[in-house]
Amino acid sequence: MIPREIGPRIYSIGAVDWDRRIFDELIPLPDGTTYNAYLVKGNEKTALVDTVDPSMGGVLVENLRALGVKNLDYIVANHAEQDHSGALPQVLKLYPDAKVLASPKCKEMLVDLSLSPESRVLSVGDGEAISLGDKTLEFMHAPWVHWPETMLTYLRESEILFTCDLFGSHFASSDLYVSDEAAVYEAAKRYYAEIMMPFRTVIQKHLEKIKNLPISTIAPSHGPIYDKPNFIIEAYREWVSAPPSNLVVLPYVSMHGSTKEMVRYLAGCLVKRGIAVKQFDLARTDIGKLAMALVDAATIVIGSPTTLAGPHPNAAFAAYLVGILRPKLKFASAIGSYGWGGKMVEQIFGMISNLKVELIPPVVIRGYPKAEDYEALERLADAILSKHEEHRIVDRIT
Repeated sequence: MIPREIGPRIYSIGAVDWDRRIFDELIPLPDGTTYNAYLVKGNEKTALVDTVDPSMGGVLVENLRALGVKNLDYIVANHAEQDHSGALPQVLKLYPDAKVLASPKCKEMLVDLSLSPESRVLSVGDGEAISLGDKTLEFMHAPWVHWPETMLTYLRESEILFTCDLFGSHFASSDLYVSDEAAVYEAAKRYYAEIMMPFRTVIQKHLEKIKNLPISTIAPSHGPIYDKPNFIIEAYREWVSAPPSNLVVLPYVSMHGSTKEMVRYLAGCLVKRGIAVKQFDLARTDIGKLAMALVDAATIVIGSPTTLAGPHPNAAFAAYLVGILRPKLKFASAIGSYGWGGKMVEQIFGMISNLKVELIPPVVIRGYPKAEDYEALERLADAILSKHEEHRIVDRIT
């Protein structure tokens, strides 16, 4: 992507990765992504805010040259992860006098991860600022958004907040700013669900920290720039703080059809009781969609057959994922079938034991569901409805 001006002598100079489809060999990227970097030219000094993924280092260098940057004074490293700092060695080689500015923890990680020379990395404190002449960069430590070393950078005079991963979206686009709010909202929610949700209580504090900061623009390191920052700030406030919805998430896997039939029947029971359902076949689903559903859900019911005395590996993965994402769930249960025995439910519940959820008695049957099993599923639906009503989770589907 060519350099584009977002303010007086402030440029977006990152790269669009249209074709990347998986991140960290784990996270699906149905819409590709961008690696955003920003150049800020003061009348005395010049700073680069973040670099890019090493695979796109050539694009960044080309953009710096296109803008005629012969001397670079500072490189701000908001985050040490390789998609933001992986091209740092390349830029340091190109500009031998440039100094890297990072949080103390980020300095350590840059030395370890990118093999950056320690002598060229300077630590900056929370609230510390540097002058570029007529422009001032202020640094705000923001640990655990989403690594322990992260920080935000604020350009005072232009009221631009460079947030690195916070407020980001894996969304490849030629648009510099958000143009399709619905598409970006979904991509940002997916990003939040997959990456930021485990740190939602920390993010609440950071949202408070920037609440009274004059912000005209939010410039993240993934996805388009927000020239209407309240759009993404209010979305984050809802995702991290709003109570869960009257929604049951039903991830399941079925080997011979019995668990699938139980899921089908339970979903119908819940809908009859005015409870929304999102159902995911774990053998085929996009885990990002599952993570997004967990942002809003009050209850999860994991469905699994018993496989070699435990849960099916796909169901175990889903339970593990729920445990590490730590959504706002209030209740959890399980359904499934077995042939001769096992500890499927105990293992599933063990994988989510770190969540502050109330466990609702599961329904586990032998073989294909029979009349009494359907009755047990009706009772499970009644129990979920009762818990939702007890906790005033009452927004009902129509």
